[in-house]
Amino acid sequence: MRRVRVLLARPVTMGVARAAIRAAIGTVAAALVAGTVGCTPTSGRGEDDTRPAPTGTGSGSGSAGDAADRPRVAAVVATGLAAPWGLAFLPDRSALVAERDTGRVRRIPAGAASAAGAAGTAESGRPTEVGRVPGVQEGGEGGLLGLAVAPTFEEQPYVYAYLTTAKDNRIVRMRFDGGRLGAPEVLLAGIPAAGVHNGGRMVFGPDGMLYAGTGDAADGDNAQNRRSLGGKILRLTPDGKPAPGNPFDVSPVWSYGHRNVQGLAFDSGGRLWASEFGQNTWDELNLIRRGGNYGWPQAEGISQDRRSLDPVAQWPTSDASPSGLAYADGALWMAGLRGRRLWRIPVRDGHRTGEPQAYLSGSHGRLRTVAVAPDGSLWLSTSNTDGRGAPEPGDDRVLRLRLP
Repeated sequence: MRRVRVLLARPVTMGVARAAIRAAIGTVAAALVAGTVGCTPTSGRGEDDTRPAPTGTGSGSGSAGDAADRPRVAAVVATGLAAPWGLAFLPDRSALVAERDTGRVRRIPAGAASAAGAAGTAESGRPTEVGRVPGVQEGGEGGLLGLAVAPTFEEQPYVYAYLTTAKDNRIVRMRFDGGRLGAPEVLLAGIPAAGVHNGGRMVFGPDGMLYAGTGDAADGDNAQNRRSLGGKILRLTPDGKPAPGNPFDVSPVWSYGHRNVQGLAFDSGGRLWASEFGQNTWDELNLIRRGGNYGWPQAEGISQDRRSLDPVAQWPTSDASPSGLAYADGALWMAGLRGRRLWRIPVRDGHRTGEPQAYLSGSHGRLRTVAVAPDGSLWLSTSNTDGRGAPEPGDDRVLRLRLP
């Protein structure tokens, strides 16, 4: 059984044997689950490509920091989850978790983290089902993906979800009465869907608008086509309309030229950052600008192509395959799937101020979502039951990390 360690940070080189075994298993598993809704993963790298990494480490290299800077495990908040993906907190400090393949939304009660930490287990934080989202078509990387809770929840109690159907990806919202989710209301449909590259992350910005990252659905032409919703970051009103001030007429598109955005986070200055899967060579961390073109499929990683914006940091695909992203304590925290580690990237005023540092390397398997909890801690979900990991008893889990 994977044990929770009190001290999490370890050098990037630790756990290599374990990671190698999991990577081999993941290769077979990926082949079994490949392809659904429209096309198969053969047209592009998905979340867990196992082709050889490039020889250079690029701007995303780094090892664990000094002991004083290391995050520590405070609790295992929940266990027994099935491929958790979206994670969002309610005003009462409870959390909602979306299970990708089952379509279930489960609630972790407020106080679960402190109770589990005191007991050393997750029993007191056992999640309960509050509903299943109808119409979810699971398969490959599709299913019930991101969740978001509006900042106006106490006046309008809506929970937002990003999901894959038999025809497309779409964004819906549901009323939540504290016990059960209501019927979904479709806000935006027609986002391209495929076996891979579905995007799925959503976050409300400081402007009150809803931002959503989409994938190119394994068709790179979608990313540069501003009429397509694929390969974009979208900006919507809470009612699902194109937000005022968007750069391209009456369009929800905020930025384009993305391959597969699965992480979105705002920093303390209100700047939007995104983590993005590359194809064969580089995964990316991007600072998002209004109307910006991020280059895919013409560019992957730092290209110095004047037609597009370069990433702030890049990683070999074996070190990252990034999904969730959060901002806390002067840094961005990025969860890695194939990389099986948590990256800390220090930033200030829209610039990276130091080398990224890696934590949790290989100790908890694939890492999907990282989110800032109401108490300032980080919650981190594993993704070992998604068909590409090597699940152990108790997987999948949500961990609570205490920052220095």
